[in-house]
Amino acid sequence: MNQKEMLAELKNFDTPSITNVVATYPESALCLGLYNPWSENWYTDTSIRCMYPELGRRVGYAVTCVYGLPDPNYSRLSFMDVLEAMEASPQPTVLVIEQKFPREIASKVGLAGGNMVSAMKALGCVGLLSNGPSRDLDEIREMDFQYMLSGVTAGHGAMAVHAVNVPVSVGGMDVAPGELIHMDENGACKFPADQLEAVLRNARALQKEEAARMSALQGAKSAAEIRAIFGGHSYGDDEE
Repeated sequence: MNQKEMLAELKNFDTPSITNVVATYPESALCLGLYNPWSENWYTDTSIRCMYPELGRRVGYAVTCVYGLPDPNYSRLSFMDVLEAMEASPQPTVLVIEQKFPREIASKVGLAGGNMVSAMKALGCVGLLSNGPSRDLDEIREMDFQYMLSGVTAGHGAMAVHAVNVPVSVGGMDVAPGELIHMDENGACKFPADQLEAVLRNARALQKEEAARMSALQGAKSAAEIRAIFGGHSYGDDEE
């Protein structure tokens, strides 16, 4: 399979399944153990919400930027620099915006909207992940573009790009440019792009294993039978 085909197939799996393969169960043969699951920031927390669960999963290469208030001492960057970074990236992309606004206005910055998203989508972007709000939910829904945000708000004031394609932290997840982002209504997680083939291979195997286990559990008639089915799994006894 080529890269495009692998990315497309990765959307057959929900984000919790991807986290299971990436790092959640380091003792599992199907877990790649790419991060310490608790000490490293590789998936989002409850501050991030999926705005369009009905639109399904998104997978893309991270393009990152930082937004904040205009700085009179620094005005080198604009949204066009973000778009140029997006165009230079492997496709498809997910734009990850770390919003660094003062606390008193951070929840009122409706950063992205119809115009920005139209330009992003034209360059192969499939979703936006940000630790702050955005706006124009009705317009964006019709574009089949995914929003993963802290919330929504209707307006904003002057704002500026402070950095493009730098490491950022959004919703408890640290993201470097070029990492792969997998996101859906459960949240988002990341992993190195060079692990794409391994993540897909193990996700396939995990899906088969879990389908068989859940089918057996749903047909179980006793706690003893369930104990046997769970044997060797984290839900079961350690000695099994």
